[in-house]
Amino acid sequence: MELIDYSKSLNVVSLKFNFNDPPFDAIEFSHNITRYMYDKNAITISAPQVGEFYNIIAMRGSPENFVCFNPRIVMLSDEQIVLEESSVSYPGLIVKIKRPRHIKVRFSTPNGEVRTETFTGMTARIFQHSMDFLNGEEFYRKANLYHRSLALSKLVKQKKK
Repeated sequence: MELIDYSKSLNVVSLKFNFNDPPFDAIEFSHNITRYMYDKNAITISAPQVGEFYNIIAMRGSPENFVCFNPRIVMLSDEQIVLEESSVSYPGLIVKIKRPRHIKVRFSTPNGEVRTETFTGMTARIFQHSMDFLNGEEFYRKANLYHRSLALSKLVKQKKK
């Protein structure tokens, strides 16, 4: 399977991956999407970003990388933090976004095992960023109007140079 960057069609809500009738080999795909993530020097990548509109994300982790099938956030902390985010699908766009600092998530591994994890800090942010793509949402639209306008203005100025 060849992975292709489909960043122009990211407003599609992804489908649940069916382990009982899989559209493709989950383990092979997990290797491919992880390789693609590293090739793009990204810290996370979602299946829609490579043309597969299924609920799958890959993200770097320590001590292990995560490839999450059918991920969902089951708890969001009340504590929020504003940080800059960017994406390989929107080169040069850096925008401040407020997100919960801690989340609890549930997902299946490539072999179908269900896991529940609690993520905090950057890992929580990365996971939420990838979930935006699965939900057909452009991450920068999570920013307030001021930060979004500022980031888009900077991007336009960069492209004019």
